Amino acid sequence: MSGKNFLEKLLDGAEVEWLPLGELAQIYGGLTGKSKSDFEGGNAKYVTYKNIFANKSVDFSAIECVKVSDSERQNEVRYGDVLFTGSSETADEVGMSSAVTTDVAGAVFLNSFSFGVRFKKDIPITPGFSKHLFRSSFMRSEIAKMASGVTRFNVSKDRFRKILVPILCPDNPQKSLEIQAEIVRILDSFTELTAELTAELTARRKQYNYYRDQLLSFEDDEVEWKTLGDVAEVRSGWGFPNAYQGHDGGPYPFYKVSDMNIVGNETTMQKANNYVDAETIRKLGVKPAPVGTVIFPKIGAAVATNKKRLLSVPSAYDNNVMGVIPGSEIIDRFLFYWIQTFDLRSVANDSGAVPSIRKSEMEGVLIPIPPLAEQARIVAILDKFDALTNSITEGLPREIELRQKQYAYYRDLLFNFPKAETASAASA
Repeated sequence: MSGKNFLEKLLDGAEVEWLPLGELAQIYGGLTGKSKSDFEGGNAKYVTYKNIFANKSVDFSAIECVKVSDSERQNEVRYGDVLFTGSSETADEVGMSSAVTTDVAGAVFLNSFSFGVRFKKDIPITPGFSKHLFRSSFMRSEIAKMASGVTRFNVSKDRFRKILVPILCPDNPQKSLEIQAEIVRILDSFTELTAELTAELTARRKQYNYYRDQLLSFEDDEVEWKTLGDVAEVRSGWGFPNAYQGHDGGPYPFYKVSDMNIVGNETTMQKANNYVDAETIRKLGVKPAPVGTVIFPKIGAAVATNKKRLLSVPSAYDNNVMGVIPGSEIIDRFLFYWIQTFDLRSVANDSGAVPSIRKSEMEGVLIPIPPLAEQARIVAILDKFDALTNSITEGLPREIELRQKQYAYYRDLLFNFPKAETASAASA
């Protein structure tokens, strides 16, 4: 049975009406009037930006704390709400959603840089349906159109209210709920299997991290310790104007932080969303970083993700990224594995609203420098562990990737409701 026939059978002639989100729900904002000190030892719970970005359903085991007094009038998160991130470094990643699919115990608030959508009581949209709907390719594309910005993109709430949302069987709420339940059942079966595989992979990675930390732990008198600036070059990125973005041809990848999330880039950067030619490199005054450079986020919330990656070809990277180029005393993959053990937040300057890493701070970090032969021995051991936990061509990572693709295929098939083209045109 083709995908179209499968959906037609599921709908069984049911009508699908596309309506503006603003007619179906209210939009509320996150925490207001908060300073950095309010997030230290708080008395109340809140959902973080990272929680929303990473999960289709809010993970209440990852809730953090903030100070909120009884006299404050802050918006509380409720069961059935859909939470959205308000900004991102790229338009494609703005407005990521996370549905509240379990009952909320006590008062829980929302991150300042996010907003919530609360459907009216008479609108038959279930939380389980919402968690898949707003992550579908079609809805993600529509949400991306609501973003504006240059170096950072923000969601326009007025435009967001105009996004068209599919309402199944508007005249028959019971049938609507039955169809939604079947869609959720199918998609949840895929995500549950992926979750099981991910849990197994997480256990393996903990084991890998343990052995990595053991291999890279040295006493002060065992090896020589030097500053990173003495054994490597720390290099900040460059501005990347929009006019030069969006090209998939050219010998030089021009990486952004978001490229670190591309499947296949878990250890070594293999793919990019933007490529440039030698002439563009010259015009922008970019000095491409060589193979073996270790890159990581240097500004914003991305610093806390502690992502580090290796360059596989000479590459450029934008000014939200920093790179460390190893010198002759250190093997590139030894540098990479050691930096994996280093918490970027320890050198982030958070005196302002946005944490950032200064080049001088990174240059002053102390790193152990064992003999090159010992570095090579450690790298050989860790490379084997890395292949088991991060390679997308073998083992669990490969299986998880295939399951995720399978889920995405059926998700987009099941949300390919009639009049999708009309909906897209209307919300443009």
